[in-house]
Amino acid sequence: MNAEDRSPSHESPPQERVRTYPALPPPPGRAFARSWWGVGWLTAWEASTLDTAALRAGRRLARSGAVGAVSVRPGRVTAVVHDRDGTGHRADVLLPPLPDGDWERLLDVVAGEAGHFAALLDGVLPATLAEDAQAAGVELLPGIGDTEAECGCGAWESCAHTAALGRQFARLLDQDPFALLLLRGRTADEVCADVQRRSAVPAGPASHDPSGPGEEAARVYARAAPAADWPDVPPVSEPGGTAGWDTDVPPPPEVDVEALAYLVADTARRAARLLAEARAPGHASAPVAEPLAEDADAVRLAAGGPGERVEHRLAAAGRRGTLELRRAVEAWQLGGAEALAVLDGTWQPEPAALGRAGAQLAGAWRDEEEQPVWNRSGSVWTAAAAGALVGAAGEAEAEAGVQLRYGPRGLWWPYRSRDGQWWPAGPPSKDPAAAVAESLAVPRSAVPTAHALRLSTGW
Repeated sequence: MNAEDRSPSHESPPQERVRTYPALPPPPGRAFARSWWGVGWLTAWEASTLDTAALRAGRRLARSGAVGAVSVRPGRVTAVVHDRDGTGHRADVLLPPLPDGDWERLLDVVAGEAGHFAALLDGVLPATLAEDAQAAGVELLPGIGDTEAECGCGAWESCAHTAALGRQFARLLDQDPFALLLLRGRTADEVCADVQRRSAVPAGPASHDPSGPGEEAARVYARAAPAADWPDVPPVSEPGGTAGWDTDVPPPPEVDVEALAYLVADTARRAARLLAEARAPGHASAPVAEPLAEDADAVRLAAGGPGERVEHRLAAAGRRGTLELRRAVEAWQLGGAEALAVLDGTWQPEPAALGRAGAQLAGAWRDEEEQPVWNRSGSVWTAAAAGALVGAAGEAEAEAGVQLRYGPRGLWWPYRSRDGQWWPAGPPSKDPAAAVAESLAVPRSAVPTAHALRLSTGW
């Protein structure tokens, strides 16, 4: 299939369907990609590239910072990649957009799971969306043979420049996994709007007697209302967006305009999400979420990317240092309030639950020689090294220890040591060995079969 066949149907996509990311500095450390999406793309990309010499040369170029700004549009990723002598070549990685039928199934998956939709509205692409989409027959990540490459250097197939670009795209997915949706054909705003439309179904008639006594706000909010009474869901602003001080009157000195604008933008996004959820089927019978404590809400706000100065204010409001707040944000992005409770250690399992968890952890490795040595403190298990799982880890940083935390819903949360502290290292799993594999950035398909991992997920 030639390049034209792999491109979107329109030759020149509108500007809003093209996003350009600035060039990234050389990556720190040994692991090139760290997020679930970045590692998943990198594994799929390198499995599709049969020229191992080009892969090795591409790794060197990508690590040297040779890849310039990257543009992403439906069906194509483009960048200029420089050789060691400074010569630049335009490189393109091509992946066909999803057909309309696949998009319909994917949108059904998002609309059918409230957690997926809420995450999208909060600017998060949950890792479990890939598994749920796969179960519906939709592959977000490329399979072997799905990608093609073009380069101005004249290479017939893959070359070091396209290999470097494919590798750099994994780093972009660490920062913005929504770039994968754009490559597959739709922007994040388009996906959210489509899901909102399919969630806007007529509700049953209201049964409230307005002459009666007052009611709790949560009950009024949950009660169904005629579809005609619902306003349209407004467009969702970008995470981290702010509004300016749109007046000729200068703000009072005690008003922090940047912080106030960020709160206004966040309030608008939350209102849009609540309205979309209220229009969704089954909302009237859904449980009412508990309000967040002040420190947890500070973490939620910080997860939107408010900027350094507002971040410092949120750290003080949440009674955390800036580094602690960033650690909490990483937890929040993986699992919201539950992940934050696991990070802060604000729950204590029953002894029977701990016993079952310990037995499950011990039984996750059939080969006793490969079983890490765990030290337990409460619901936290720590292994000094996890070398037994490193055989297929590639560039995973295995010299640092691994920690597993047993969460309130029976899920295992992986942690890795960084900056002298334990940091969240991946999404949770029902299987402790799978959680360890996540912490080492090992794709599940690459985990040695000797470990007999049960790869079910509960998040």
